[in-house]
Amino acid sequence: MRENLKRAPAGRGAPLHHYEYLEITLTPGESVPGAYQRLREHAEYGQWELARSTLYMGGQRKYVMRRKVLRVERTLNIY
Repeated sequence: MRENLKRAPAGRGAPLHHYEYLEITLTPGESVPGAYQRLREHAEYGQWELARSTLYMGGQRKYVMRRKVLRVERTLNIY
């Protein structure tokens, strides 16, 4: 099982509402119930939601989860 995190762009000019994506990839020989357990843990504790589930020819599976990232801009310019 491989997990790949794609972060939302940061810095000036980045959108205020954006998503982070987490891709979980399973090879054909890996345990599907184990992957479901990982998906549940990410959803419950990390506030992730399942965006896409793909089953490829040959048995490889790919799950894409996302969570919203809220950017907060400073409203007072004190300094």
